[in-house]
Amino acid sequence: MAEIPSGGQMLWKLEGVDRALYLRHNSSEPWLPYEEFPQYVLPDPPGFSKGIATFLALLKKEWTVIKS
Repeated sequence: MAEIPSGGQMLWKLEGVDRALYLRHNSSEPWLPYEEFPQYVLPDPPGFSKGIATFLALLKKEWTVIKS
């Protein structure tokens, strides 16, 4: 994983029956699927929501979770 800036924002969105992680660096940017940030992506354990490993890593970097 590349050097992660602190202070970004995260949001969980429903995609069909599953949840997926969306990210943006600040509130003036649009939400993008976490896969659009390959420098941050970590592999997810089987059976977990798409992006859970990345989500946990970004939490440690003080990213904010926005309620959907």
